[in-house]
Amino acid sequence: MSQPITLTPISPSPVLPEQMFLPDAYRLPAGTPRGPVMTTTPTVVFIEVTNRCNLLCETCPRTFFTREPLRSLTFDEFRAIADQFPAMRRAVLHGIGEPLLNRELPRMIGYLKERGVEVLFNSNGTLLTPAWQEALVRSGLDEYRCSIDGARPETFARIRGADLLGKVVAGLTGLAATKARLGAAVPRVSIWCVATTENLAELPDLVRLAAQVGVPEVYLQRMVYFAGQPAAQYGMARDDLAIFGGDHVRQEQVIAECEALSTELGIAFRASGARDPRDSLAAQRGADATPWQACMRPWTTAYVTANGNCLPCCISPFATDDYNSLILGNLFETPFAELWNAAPYRAFRTALLSARPHGACASCGVFWSL
Repeated sequence: MSQPITLTPISPSPVLPEQMFLPDAYRLPAGTPRGPVMTTTPTVVFIEVTNRCNLLCETCPRTFFTREPLRSLTFDEFRAIADQFPAMRRAVLHGIGEPLLNRELPRMIGYLKERGVEVLFNSNGTLLTPAWQEALVRSGLDEYRCSIDGARPETFARIRGADLLGKVVAGLTGLAATKARLGAAVPRVSIWCVATTENLAELPDLVRLAAQVGVPEVYLQRMVYFAGQPAAQYGMARDDLAIFGGDHVRQEQVIAECEALSTELGIAFRASGARDPRDSLAAQRGADATPWQACMRPWTTAYVTANGNCLPCCISPFATDDYNSLILGNLFETPFAELWNAAPYRAFRTALLSARPHGACASCGVFWSL
């Protein structure tokens, strides 16, 4: 067993702009210090229900190498994980994989809803058949996020590795119709776009597409890649395709067009990380030399892979090729209550609030938005 280590607690941080609009589940109770040891347990839990996927996306590390053995959680395994988080208020059922490949997903959602937990996940939308539309609506799922990285079939196919945009559009249209037929308010549906120099010009058309299929929200999402490691960059996850910190004039033009369209069409246009698109892309232009210190995840959030490994956050697997350095313990081997304040978590928290965080964190807010 690891020997205990002594670390100096860190004073509570002020509420930074990046945190002001986060859902309450991501916040610490008032006055709680962000130190190496936590007396509270995670309120937000990412559970990777499968790490299998049916696409070969050019911006995803899974396309180019294997992080962990392929695996899908059984319902009993899922329940064993979920039961270790008594304070969970928000569950995110995705990771590196397509959640709809796990046939027990509706049962998992239902189990969490019985506990009063908010449930959501990201999906590539290509498997959103009428049967899945019905199952997701009836499960009580709170939010369904569909990843679409191009408004044109050829762009979608180039980035996602398959010419399936038409199938995604049909699925989203069907989901809206199924909700209407069943008189359901949820799931709330949104479109998420990983923006690159390849598809930036199509963002306005994506807002138009959302209006066409009855999706009320479009999000601009960060492209995470191995920044500072050119030899390890792969596919389309490369410096030269990143828009964060790139052509500011062109970005402003596209965002302004999207904002005008969002007003005209009644579609919300936002960015990941609870930011607005303009602010999200401007983060690197600020004077903050240590933007990663605003992150709350190692204090409020847990991420568990399909193999039981606990990682610091959902972004980290995309941000470094040193995957083993991200593993803070295995929940199938050690109860989470013992892992949460063990040496790896404590050291990770301390490093994050320093000038020398883990390499994956050092790029957050510097090479991509928070």
